[in-house]
Amino acid sequence: MENNLPEREILSAKGRILTPYNPSKKEECGIFGIFGHEDAAKLSYFGLYALQHRGQESAGIAASDGARITTHKSMGLVHDIFNEEILKSLRGYLAIGHVRYSTTGSSLASNAQPFVVFHGNNYYAIGHNGNLVNAVELRRELERKGAIFRSTMDTEIFMHLLARNLEQGIEDALVETLKRVKGAYSLVMSTRDMLIGVRDPNGFRPLCLGELEGGAYVLASETCALDLVEATYIRDIEPGEIIIIDDDGIRSIFPFPKKRPSYCIFEFIYFSRPDSNIFNQNVYMFRKKLGALLAKENPSIHADLLMPFPDSGNYAAIGFAHANNIPLEMGVIRNHYVGRTFIQPSQAMRDFQVRVKLNPVRELLKGKSVLLVEDSIIRGTTTRTRIDSLRQAGAKEVHMLVSCPPHRYPCPYGIDFSTKGELIAASHTVAEIRDFIGLDSLNYLSVDGLLEAAGAVSNDHPFCLACFNGDYPVQFEDELAKHCFEVKDAPGCGFKSRV
Repeated sequence: MENNLPEREILSAKGRILTPYNPSKKEECGIFGIFGHEDAAKLSYFGLYALQHRGQESAGIAASDGARITTHKSMGLVHDIFNEEILKSLRGYLAIGHVRYSTTGSSLASNAQPFVVFHGNNYYAIGHNGNLVNAVELRRELERKGAIFRSTMDTEIFMHLLARNLEQGIEDALVETLKRVKGAYSLVMSTRDMLIGVRDPNGFRPLCLGELEGGAYVLASETCALDLVEATYIRDIEPGEIIIIDDDGIRSIFPFPKKRPSYCIFEFIYFSRPDSNIFNQNVYMFRKKLGALLAKENPSIHADLLMPFPDSGNYAAIGFAHANNIPLEMGVIRNHYVGRTFIQPSQAMRDFQVRVKLNPVRELLKGKSVLLVEDSIIRGTTTRTRIDSLRQAGAKEVHMLVSCPPHRYPCPYGIDFSTKGELIAASHTVAEIRDFIGLDSLNYLSVDGLLEAAGAVSNDHPFCLACFNGDYPVQFEDELAKHCFEVKDAPGCGFKSRV
């Protein structure tokens, strides 16, 4: 594979985000693609803007005019990276875009996507949402055969495998590539004149197809991106489908045997925007159902007021309030103007990042018994700080309901908690978590309640629940490490397999 890229990349000078890593974040990546529109780059910008919640570390767009692919990508947020001048320079009728939250490979400029190569007299660009569970094995194999990697992310593996099969043509090369990879991957790819969408056979991550007035086609992680660019939703890309869009129209390849889907249910609970439809359901309505089922499973709980921590628990709290006829209040106020700061708080201000974002309403909380609805507890440290702030504001009692079951198992499919040590529920009982966080009571939604919200039953459902029950639909390497390809002898770089 050749690396002499005649492309325009504007990257941050040192290649790293200067903001300290926030271990409470659970984002993943967002992808967008468009074919057949003269303002493809500008529409990609708006599409990425709608998907910003899925990744806030870096963003990029690769656009093609049929002759070459031009790229602009950098660290930071979409609106900080692009302006009118840059978008005008990204000429073409075809573009793909990506917003990144790193799950394999650090938050580096070299890992920003789309990843673009020039090989065999053609350009190839890719944006990836997900995680390959056999990335270590494949990368080591490719390196033994002489491959030189430009990044430390698993996404680059797709390109090396593709290049080794391109003599067969792009479609057959794609099929051969996808036969080698395992795990979660929703992809947007492009050549000079072709837009490609791919979804893994399990369908872990969402990907949908839309159409603009005038006949341009759009691929996006969520339907909220279609809404912003005024595209009409057509359908979801099927698990295991390769969709190809070019001047001849749309065609699909289904190279894998059909299998039972494993849709990530955490997409509903946390990742996706509430105004999106994913996996054939609306996220807002799903979260309201979670709240109603929390009320059903906890009929004896009482408090003076119900509140969420905005914005994560808002919609489940609304569902609980409607079902239980309890006053819903916004007991903490979110500062919507908090961005990424280059000024790091001192040790004496170690809770600054929590306090600057959420501030309690003391007059509302003083002397009250408060019931909190939260979407999840991963490590517990951020929640503990927030509860302490409510106590300091004068809350008499603080109870919490969580709108999903306890996270006890690591996720190798693209959620940034890949080891058990990161999960408080993996080593602590509910009572121990309650005491650590500083609550008067703590209850989680049951797995059956979660499935009921999805309109499914425990023995027949299309969802991945591995982070709750340890039932992994795809085998994976033991202790996959985010920094595996960057740190010598890092855990997770071995070849021990896990079923």
